[in-house]
Amino acid sequence: MSEISKEPTEEKSLNFIEQIIEEDLRNGKHGGRVLTRFPPEPNGYLHIGHAKSICLNFGVAQKYGGGTNLRFDDTNPVTEDTEYVDSIKNDVQWLGFQWVNEFYASDYFDSLYEYALLLIRKGLAYVDESTSEQMAAQKGTPTEPGTNSPYRDRTPEENEALFVRMKNGEFAEGTRTLRAKIDMAAPNMIMRDPVIYRIKFAHHHRTGDKWCIYPMYDFAHGQSDSIEKITHSICTLEFIPHRDLYDWCIEKLEIFPSKQYEFARLNLTYTVMSKRKLLQLVNEQHVTGWDDPRMPTISGLRRRGYTPESIREFCDRIGVARRDNLIDVSLLEFCIREHLNKVAERRMVVLDPLKVIITNFPEGQVEICHSENNPEDPNSGIREIPFGREIYVERDDFMEVAPKKYFRLAPGQMVRLKSAYIIKCDDFVKDEAGNVTELHCSYIENSKSGSDTSGINVKGTLHWVSVNEALPIEIREYDRLFTVEDLSTAEGDFKDHINPNSLQVITGYAEPALKEAAIGAKFQFMRKGYFCLDTDSTADHLVFNRTVGLKDTWGKVAAK
Repeated sequence: MSEISKEPTEEKSLNFIEQIIEEDLRNGKHGGRVLTRFPPEPNGYLHIGHAKSICLNFGVAQKYGGGTNLRFDDTNPVTEDTEYVDSIKNDVQWLGFQWVNEFYASDYFDSLYEYALLLIRKGLAYVDESTSEQMAAQKGTPTEPGTNSPYRDRTPEENEALFVRMKNGEFAEGTRTLRAKIDMAAPNMIMRDPVIYRIKFAHHHRTGDKWCIYPMYDFAHGQSDSIEKITHSICTLEFIPHRDLYDWCIEKLEIFPSKQYEFARLNLTYTVMSKRKLLQLVNEQHVTGWDDPRMPTISGLRRRGYTPESIREFCDRIGVARRDNLIDVSLLEFCIREHLNKVAERRMVVLDPLKVIITNFPEGQVEICHSENNPEDPNSGIREIPFGREIYVERDDFMEVAPKKYFRLAPGQMVRLKSAYIIKCDDFVKDEAGNVTELHCSYIENSKSGSDTSGINVKGTLHWVSVNEALPIEIREYDRLFTVEDLSTAEGDFKDHINPNSLQVITGYAEPALKEAAIGAKFQFMRKGYFCLDTDSTADHLVFNRTVGLKDTWGKVAAK
């Protein structure tokens, strides 16, 4: 019988975007060139859904020898801030990508204004004085055509004069708009004379007070793509109805024909992906900020201890689909668990301490034990761990009356202390309330790890910390921010479903090697999970965030 190969027998199948690009390359479209763009609005921090878009846009461009522009859609000065611009650039680079050009929609305000004038001169745009309520009524319904605005039939000359006056600041906000003149009976309601410019007297973070009229996203998007000669404009599914307007503008302006393609956005269980809702959480102080480790923002995930490799792997695993679906957050946690298992150094930290006195170990004596930093990485080296007469173990590693197959500490039972000795539980002490406060154990002298000649085999191995050298640390144990799996179908306000137990703060006791940890350093606290040193840490007060547990406990709960 031949040996079964463990190597993949075929390449991973192409997603539909890659299929489109390969077909275009075969046909010589765009001269064999691939240029994508990532166009975030600088009105909030990026989240895990944006990470999927980043990985797709930058990933396909890299795969086919092309490039990606980072273009900020800064067409609404009321909500935009340079803080968001800086955070977005930081997040993209942290994920491992670099743009070929950094652009802003505001770079094109002069060109967009000229495009608007061109539509006016062609009789394809008009200045409307209708209120927003009147325009909504004019739109009609999906089953009934709309009605024409009373201002629809102004001459191009009248419209141009009014539009110039709009630009010059002669009209108040809300009193004039520029609308594309398309078809008030169009089946796609977006094509029923959409607004393409509005008046806003707001200071812009880049253009200052030069403009008081600003293009709508639907008008700026396609033209910006065209100006940059983007070959594949990749958007999420909600932009499918907008594609008709995207194509109409490009056709009527007779400019470079960028083309829009849509894929399914990322929806994640126990998570909100709306920047508006995330901003509510920040402003109403349900979280400590955009980078709160419970937030699905890239900065929050980074602070919690996620790695760019794990997020890229997650985005690769979920793939690129044409239909919306709900992805289990456990898959994201699986990806970070898999990566940290390979790269995180191991440390012993006791979270719920129970003191153990090793009665036959000399008082005042300290012995140095040695332990590997990461058994998955032979080059990670070893570290020194002090061992003494008094140690801490986890409280749940002792049972006064132990059931069968309980291989931890119990009266008369033996365990191995990780990288140290085998000990036997001889006795225990209780307080007046009946709580166990102390264990009395003895150690087997010739059982030290690495030089054990005792011949004793034990089935349990415990982590521990020497009491005298124990380093107190703050542990922030994070859980799901929401209690409902699918918030899109949950009743009431989304904030009604915030998990009141999403953060628990406790004190842990760590081996002294953690004193040398750098901000952002990631560790496996043995038998407990993966943790990251938080930015709130000081030299005298270390704070660790729990990134993820060692096992998928939520998956088990859901299965029940």
